[in-house]
Amino acid sequence: MIRFVLTLLTLSTAASGFAQPEAAQPKRPAPPNVLVILADDLGHGDVGFTGAKDIRTPNLDRLAATGVQLERFYACPVCSPTRAGLLTGRWPIRYGLMRAVIPPWSEFGLPPSERILPELLADAGYAHRGMVGKWHLGHAARSMLPPQRGFTHYYGHYNGAIDYFTHKRENEIDWHDGDRTVREEGYATDLLAREAVRFIEAAPPRQPWLLYAAFNAPHDPLQAKESDLAKYPKVPGRRRTYAAMVDNLDQAVGRLLAAVEARSDADNTLVLFMSDNGGLPAFASNAPWRDGKFSVYEGGIRVCAAIRWPAGGLTGGRRSDALLGYIDVVPTVLRAAGVAAPTGAHALDGIDMMPLLRGDAPAPERDWFSYFAQGGRPPGASVMRGNWKLVQIGGEVLSAGEAQTQELYRLDRDPREEHNVARENPELVRELAAKLATFRGWQQGEGVAEYSAGRAGFKAPTDWVIEK
Repeated sequence: MIRFVLTLLTLSTAASGFAQPEAAQPKRPAPPNVLVILADDLGHGDVGFTGAKDIRTPNLDRLAATGVQLERFYACPVCSPTRAGLLTGRWPIRYGLMRAVIPPWSEFGLPPSERILPELLADAGYAHRGMVGKWHLGHAARSMLPPQRGFTHYYGHYNGAIDYFTHKRENEIDWHDGDRTVREEGYATDLLAREAVRFIEAAPPRQPWLLYAAFNAPHDPLQAKESDLAKYPKVPGRRRTYAAMVDNLDQAVGRLLAAVEARSDADNTLVLFMSDNGGLPAFASNAPWRDGKFSVYEGGIRVCAAIRWPAGGLTGGRRSDALLGYIDVVPTVLRAAGVAAPTGAHALDGIDMMPLLRGDAPAPERDWFSYFAQGGRPPGASVMRGNWKLVQIGGEVLSAGEAQTQELYRLDRDPREEHNVARENPELVRELAAKLATFRGWQQGEGVAEYSAGRAGFKAPTDWVIEK
């Protein structure tokens, strides 16, 4: 009898073991919505969360206060290279787009061989991939335009420096809805914000979406609405107009954030804000850094930035001083979305920022390169390794030892780059200069020409309609 009962108990235990489910596996978070907000020529010191006193930016300040402020975030000295690297996750020099911006008369554009963020997300359930704003990555052929580069929705302008009220560049309307040129009344920043809000509100729930909101503000021409100018009666000269433009940009960011926060999936929306380079020192402040746009000193490349993703643990107003930048956006988004990064010839140069921002991993040692040779001023290049930064100005800036000047700075002790210690560290200068020479070897072909090449005799296409 006892043997019979034991047999029954054994069979019962075995049966219950087979019936029990396997140990629950941690559920992978749903791919996040992604909102990348890019400002144009915004000075590092011109938002409240980096210390601005004479310009009010409550919405950007709230984003930083509820997310993570990126204290050491880098862009390029000018905008087209930053936009290229932001969308590819690769150094723009690899495809010839690091030397200069793409002007209206250029035939050059981001090569089609470079797969950009919306294309990489297309097969991962991101059916809604929008862009509003300034493209500035080539427009000489239709194949270069956003609707042909993976965006399912586009609204904005192809060129930089358009008129904020007439939406013209080179005396032709540069304002587009998809492939159509459209004539609309309104201030450019307001119109772009309106369209961005429409996209966010229309995106279906439980379907991840991407929106790249690339504002042209506060890039010149300096043009502001009277209602915004009225807020800054005591700010002198051109800075008053600039301040009003930054204020209006902040209002636009507020509208985008409100649209996100009204959604049921707000917590699973990754929001990144950054500037594409430093501001022009004539009216912008890049405090506390040296110089500004068109420069490889910190004021030209170290930009204000913040990121928030509640479901991903990026909250609370923390600050990160890890060396990060524009080429890290794509690998971060791909990892968050569960998408494999490209390999081989198109492997990414950036890194996934999430482990660093969550505090799960220390910042890796990495070389960080900057380069500018647009014309009209001496070319510049720099390389950072840890706290050391080599700056080369003039001559062959990407050749070891052939720049007109070589300057070495220890950024942890001298973040304003006031004390050149190159003479005291000749071996380190040679080592870092050799890295810049290696970096030069990554460029394939000549790439984008210097800014004025092709300008003589150029006439813009009517209404910036690209036929071919």
